[in-house]
Amino acid sequence: MNIKKNYVIIVNKKGKEIGKVEKLRAHQEGRLHRAFSVFIFNKKGELLLQKRAQGKYHSGGLWSNTCCSHPQPGLDIKNEAEKRLKEEMGIKTGLREVFSFIYKARVGKLIEYEFDHVFFGRFDGQPQIDKEEVEDWRWIPLDKLEKDIRKNPKRYTFWLKKIIKKNGYQFKALLKARQG
Repeated sequence: MNIKKNYVIIVNKKGKEIGKVEKLRAHQEGRLHRAFSVFIFNKKGELLLQKRAQGKYHSGGLWSNTCCSHPQPGLDIKNEAEKRLKEEMGIKTGLREVFSFIYKARVGKLIEYEFDHVFFGRFDGQPQIDKEEVEDWRWIPLDKLEKDIRKNPKRYTFWLKKIIKKNGYQFKALLKARQG
């Protein structure tokens, strides 16, 4: 199992920090913890997806949003999201938090129970991926992504499916407002 020993922030259902615990333990016990998901769009409104590396401790080989992770205790979540985006995808761009939500899912022998902060950003180049984290990448229009998720749900991470199903319309409205 390829996992660094680090900590996640344990929160209550309102997002208030109540402690910290080792990352793997949080996922084994199903503890609600803070996470972030980054969605990068290009000028055409396409979403940059990443295919998680096979060696990830869960959901390896599945397509997901541009990047995601957990902020370290005591550090700013937006800065942590921007740092992780640079590490995984080689992208340096400003992000803005758009919404947050809670989800819970079993992924193999682990439990993802996350208070997820969703960030949007813009980038129009070619990512420089970290092969230990990311196996592949592609740009995709949201309509095409929604159709492929319905047709091939097992190809995608649980949280991406949840975000797109619940908020796909919101993405389109936000993108349209930013372009118009």
